[in-house]
Amino acid sequence: MTNTTNEGGASPQRLPAAPGEVLLLHNPNCSKSRATKAVLEQAGVAFAERLYLEDPLGPDELAEVGKRLGKVAREWVRSGQGEYAEAGLDANSGDEAHFAAMVAAPILMERPVVLTADAARIGRPPIAVLELFGDE
Repeated sequence: MTNTTNEGGASPQRLPAAPGEVLLLHNPNCSKSRATKAVLEQAGVAFAERLYLEDPLGPDELAEVGKRLGKVAREWVRSGQGEYAEAGLDANSGDEAHFAAMVAAPILMERPVVLTADAARIGRPPIAVLELFGDE
């Protein structure tokens, strides 16, 4: 299994584009994110890791994550965070407003997210990400 991180000045981890590429958008301070990483490791899934709080996603990347999740932004934003209200967001805010807020405050993005070249899953519960690989 290969597990690469984006630390120490390495080039940024981009979203998977080729079959077989897997990326974990990871916050090591989050227990669900740590548990999802462990699920991937135990399943023998090779993946890259992007510490999205240190290497935030841009608006185009966030739009692509939403597309792969099959969800509008308000369905995968952490609306209980103080930054949500500070950004002036509510249930009627559009994707662009949510993406701008997530760029400014990456903590607003629901976590963890595992992406392949054509799909994504949120690791809540952590085992849900195995749906990407035909395992349950």
